[in-house]
Amino acid sequence: MSAFHNLGDLIRGDGDKVAIIDLGRDGAGELTYAEIDAMANGVARALLRHGLARSERVALLSANCAEYLAACFGIMRAGLVAVPVNFRLPRRMIHFIIGDAGARLVFCDAVRAPDCPNNIPAVQFGSNGFDRLLDSGAFEAVTPVADEPAMFLYTSGSTGMPKGVVLSHQAHLWVVKTRLRVDLSRHIFLIAAPLYHMNALALSQLACAAHATIVLLPQFTAPAYIEAIGRYRCTFLTAVPPMIAMMLREQELIARTDLKSVEIVRMGSAPVNRQLMQSLRRVLPRAAVTNAYGTTEAGPVVFGPHPDGLEPPELSVGYPHPEVELRLVDGENRDADLGVLEMKCPAMMLGYHGRPDLPPPFTADGFYVTGDVFHRDAQGFYTFVGRADDMFVCGAENIHPAEVERMLERHPDIAQAAVVPIEDDIKGQKPVAFVVLKSGRSSSEDDIKRFALANAPAYAHPRFVWFVDELPLSSTSKVDRAALRCMAETRAARRP
Repeated sequence: MSAFHNLGDLIRGDGDKVAIIDLGRDGAGELTYAEIDAMANGVARALLRHGLARSERVALLSANCAEYLAACFGIMRAGLVAVPVNFRLPRRMIHFIIGDAGARLVFCDAVRAPDCPNNIPAVQFGSNGFDRLLDSGAFEAVTPVADEPAMFLYTSGSTGMPKGVVLSHQAHLWVVKTRLRVDLSRHIFLIAAPLYHMNALALSQLACAAHATIVLLPQFTAPAYIEAIGRYRCTFLTAVPPMIAMMLREQELIARTDLKSVEIVRMGSAPVNRQLMQSLRRVLPRAAVTNAYGTTEAGPVVFGPHPDGLEPPELSVGYPHPEVELRLVDGENRDADLGVLEMKCPAMMLGYHGRPDLPPPFTADGFYVTGDVFHRDAQGFYTFVGRADDMFVCGAENIHPAEVERMLERHPDIAQAAVVPIEDDIKGQKPVAFVVLKSGRSSSEDDIKRFALANAPAYAHPRFVWFVDELPLSSTSKVDRAALRCMAETRAARRP
């Protein structure tokens, strides 16, 4: 890794090895490292030939495909900034992101071409656009200066318009270098989460640097995900927990598919519950399952194994990585065992692009304030409690929804639970729950309330319980709490 200076230049080694198996192509097209490398060079040469200048931005608006990754590498090789855009957002927000980034050009697929702004050139992946743009030939990757941006990754914008997180070459080269302390070259990575999200993009960069093989799904569906594992003997899975939950519902397909190739499962970007972890380990008993934690603003390297080899608690995200400084802050106490996580590491963002109106989420001594509440146990293991901004107050008692959800998911009939507040004249706010039952199981609202009262403080029990077939997800495959709050207020208003 010491030879790499540009985040777009991670493809090295045996050019004949298969780099990407693109399941969105007819016949599941296989592309070698030599082909991806040549494609990235062609993008870099073409962009500079068309007059784009150092540090200008190029957007990507597409489902997962090999060209997406090659274009992303090529953009960064040329000293330009890659801007992956969440194509699941409404068109007005897509236009906002592309405009906010100041993108000079957009790479897109055919389905998303109508969502591109009319005032910016768009190049469509395929023979009539992208392939014709490529300028074949050698290209020497630009050597970035200190803190030179490589990527803007936009947050989901659940509490306002999306913010562009500015990430440097050095920051994410450190991420790749740190994760390559072990040889991953023999692995077959299955990537189905969208490449506009840190979860998939960082794993793709790691797989390429490791010279492994990526099986790339254009978009996640549980049947396609399971079938890809069996057909391509995937060894390394990366997903957000709702994807795994949807996979585990496909019991008949799982039963007839050979999944024994899986060695590593890395879940992240959303909380993991005990029921999901136990179910996954029953389906993949030979796999090492990691409950990971990371942020767009500070990267995916935060926790790791305990230095004394201790086994972490089931839902723990691990022990602090030796190159990352962490602390839990509760008011004035900066050494709390329960509090908001603050961190400092080489992967931290440079800031939010073009947002002087936002207070920087950094402390005076340089720590990034995550807004995530954690608990630290006596052995030093950290466990996620909830978002600080999800917390609400019920009759002077603080309630973290994730804690109540984990309690509810211990109920033998419950597969998933989501807790949100609704307004209350006396308590201020009170908790209510949406529940997904396990296949073939039944329960009642009163039964679940009794369970909650027996297993948690009375103030935390859900006053109403609604059964749903599935929980709504945001565009980043996390539970959409804003949608649930709207649903809850509407349903509560109808109650007698």
